[in-house]
Amino acid sequence: MTTEEIKATLESVKALITDSHIVYTSGMHGSAYINKDALYPHTEKISALCAEIAHRFAKEAPDAVIAPALGGIILSQWTAHHLTYMLERQVYGVYAEKVEDGGFVIKRGYDKLIQGKKVLVVEDVVTTGGSVKKVIEQIRKIGADVIGVCVLANRGAVTADDIGGVPRLDALLEVTLDAWNEADCLLCKQGIPINIEVGKGREYLVRKNIS
Repeated sequence: MTTEEIKATLESVKALITDSHIVYTSGMHGSAYINKDALYPHTEKISALCAEIAHRFAKEAPDAVIAPALGGIILSQWTAHHLTYMLERQVYGVYAEKVEDGGFVIKRGYDKLIQGKKVLVVEDVVTTGGSVKKVIEQIRKIGADVIGVCVLANRGAVTADDIGGVPRLDALLEVTLDAWNEADCLLCKQGIPINIEVGKGREYLVRKNIS
């Protein structure tokens, strides 16, 4: 898939929103948003995107695909499905679970399943790469080999070094999202209404007592 085809796929289900007024989780304001949750119900589109991930990493011949829970589980399953057919052998699709201290753990027997194996890590969106890095640390701790990482969208200019020095980091889409502090928001100054369907816009308006 070309970059334009990937972008069109995301835009078709409103997973990529532009020219809007968004309030991000950080409290910053901006004009674009990646609504990954809007993508997941569309199995045909998810399958196509994961086939692209599988195609990019087929030469590395991973034995398993792993992702941070929750949304990444869907990507792990579909990518492993396509790799299984491409490589004509079983490729496992597993996931790591978040724990109370903010870290991740690989359990349910998945740790033993991937021990000593070549593993591809997948994720939907990375901003700092923190979650992916924690998963990679756990993969290495149990003696598996991370052959690469692929994400749907890299919105923080995250590098392979940022997430633990992996051999390769690919993103189907590199996204630059302009963001401003509330006091400096150009969209607020222009009186452009805040989007209450995605992001933290609704909560922001309630906090400001704006209906």
